[in-house]
Amino acid sequence: MPSTRAISEDAQSREDAARTLEPPTKKARLSAEPAGGLPSSDQPSTLGLSEQEPPPDEDEWKEEVLTEPEDDVNRRSDLYLDTVNRMTLDFDFEKLCSVSLSNINVYGCLVCGKYFQGRGKSSYAYAHSIHEDHHVFINLETQKVYVLPDGYEVHDPSLDDIAAVLSPGFTKGQVDALSSPSYVHRHSYDLSSKAYYPGFVGLNNIKRNDYLNVIIHALVHVPPLRDYLLLFKPSKPTATVTTPSEPPAGGKKVKRGPPATSSELLNRFAALAKKLWNTRLFKSQVSPHEFLQEVTRSSAGKFKITEQGDPVEFLGWLLNKLHADMGGSRRKDSSVIYSTFQGDLKVETQQVVVRQDWEGTQRPEFKIDEGALQDNAVPLLDAVEKNIIPQVTLASVLAKYDGKTVQENGGELRRYKCQRLPPYIILHYKRFTKNAFVEEKNPTIVNFPIRGVDFSPYVETNEPSASAVYDLIANVVHESTAGTARDKSNTAWKVQLRAGKVSGGVGEESELGDQDEKWFQIQDLIVEELQKEMIFLGETVLQIWQQRDISAGSGDVMMVNAR
Repeated sequence: MPSTRAISEDAQSREDAARTLEPPTKKARLSAEPAGGLPSSDQPSTLGLSEQEPPPDEDEWKEEVLTEPEDDVNRRSDLYLDTVNRMTLDFDFEKLCSVSLSNINVYGCLVCGKYFQGRGKSSYAYAHSIHEDHHVFINLETQKVYVLPDGYEVHDPSLDDIAAVLSPGFTKGQVDALSSPSYVHRHSYDLSSKAYYPGFVGLNNIKRNDYLNVIIHALVHVPPLRDYLLLFKPSKPTATVTTPSEPPAGGKKVKRGPPATSSELLNRFAALAKKLWNTRLFKSQVSPHEFLQEVTRSSAGKFKITEQGDPVEFLGWLLNKLHADMGGSRRKDSSVIYSTFQGDLKVETQQVVVRQDWEGTQRPEFKIDEGALQDNAVPLLDAVEKNIIPQVTLASVLAKYDGKTVQENGGELRRYKCQRLPPYIILHYKRFTKNAFVEEKNPTIVNFPIRGVDFSPYVETNEPSASAVYDLIANVVHESTAGTARDKSNTAWKVQLRAGKVSGGVGEESELGDQDEKWFQIQDLIVEELQKEMIFLGETVLQIWQQRDISAGSGDVMMVNAR
C-alpha cells in the first residue's frame, strides 16, 4: 500500500503540470506571488520587476503590432522604384514570355522591358529578378505591380503613367472632346519632350505593311467607329450551359444563344486605336505588330506584313470581319459598321442579245436608251499625248452613278444609281489593271475639292432629313517611280488625314477661322503637316467622305456636274 506522502507528491506534480499548460493571463503576469507559494531562493520573483516596469496594456500592445508592419510595407514599396526605366518599355508587341513563349500570366520587367511568365519561386520572372537584379514587374493583364523576389504588391501613384501606356482607357467626355474644333490646338509630349497630336502618330513599318497602316489610320479617324473602339471593353467568354427543362439529346450540351464574347481581332483593333489616341505615350509612335499578327491568322495568311498587298482589298475584308465580330447581320443598323458605311445602290442590267439581220450578219441588240450609250464624259485616262500628266475631274469619275451612263462588262450593259447615301462614303479609284503578263498603273490625277461636294445628282430619292453634302476626312495615295506599278522597293503608301472640324459644317463661324483645320500626311513613322491645296496632286486610290450635319448650315457647297 502506497504511503500518504507519495500520494500527495503525485497529486502536487499533476497539479503543477496542468497549471503550466494553461495560457498566462494578464492577472497572472501581474501577480506578485508565484503559483507555488512564496518565492524561494532558487526561484526568481516577479514582484520587483512588476513594480519597476509594468508590462504594456493589451490594447497598446495590439496597436503596436498592427502599425509597425504597415510602416515596413510603405518603406519596402519605395526600395526599387528608382530602377524603373521607362525608355525601355514597349507594350506594342504580343504578350508572350520571352523564354516559354506562353501567353498565360505574363509579367513585364519594368527595368529592361522583357516579358516573363509567373512570379512564383519556380517562375522565369522570379529567376530573372535574382540573376539580373531586376525587381519591379507589372502584370500585363491586371496592371498590378509587384516586387520580386519578395512578392509583395506595390501601390504607388508614380506608376500610373505606365499602366496608362499598357492599357489606356477613355471616358465618354474624353471621346466627345476629340470631335471639337479646338482639338487641333491640343498636343501632348512624350518622354523626349517631343510634341505630338494624339491620333496623328506614326505606325511602324515592320517590313512591308505600309499598305495596312494607311487603312488603320483611315478607319480610326472615322468618328463613329473611333468612338466605338475607344469605349470598347473586351468581354470574356461565358461557359456553355444546358437547358434544365429540356434534356440534352444524346448527352450533348445545348447552347443558349451565342456566347457573349468579343473576337481577338476586335480586341486588338480596339487596343491599337486606344494607343493611337493615347495622350500619355512614352514615344510618339506605335507599332501595330500585335494587331497585324492577328490579321495574318484570321485571314489565313492572305494579308502578310512581309509582302505588299492591296489596301482596298484589305479594307473590304476588315470591314466585313469587324461587322461579323460585332454581331452584325443583314438587318439595318445591326452594327456600327453597317450604320456608318452601308448605303443602297440600284443596278440596272441588260444582257446583250446577238441576232442575225436580214443580210445574215450578227448584230447586237440594245434595249436600253440609245442616248445613254453616247457617253461624252472625259475618260479616266486622257488620250491626248501632249498632256504629260493626264487629269480628270471628280465629276467625270462619279458620272458612273448618275443613272444615265452605261458601262459594258462581261457581255452586259449596266447603269448605276444611288438610292440612299451612307453617313460616310468610301470612294475607290481603280488604278491597277493586271493581266497574265504584267500589272499596269493608271497615273491620272483626279481634281477634287476637299469640302462641300454635293452628291445629290447621284441620288435617286434623297431623304429630306439627310444631307447630300460631304467633306473629305481621309485620302490614301500611292507613290511609285515611273514605269513601275507595285514594285516593292520603289512604291510607298501614304495617308492624308484631316484634324479639326470633324463634326461641324463648313459654314460654322470660328474665332480662329481656317486655323481650326489642319491636314497631316503620314507615311509609316513620318508625320508632317500638309497644305490642303497640295492634297489632290497625289495619285489617289481611296477616299473617305463625311456627311455634313444638316443643322450646321449649307456652307460652301460645290456642285459636281460632269456636263
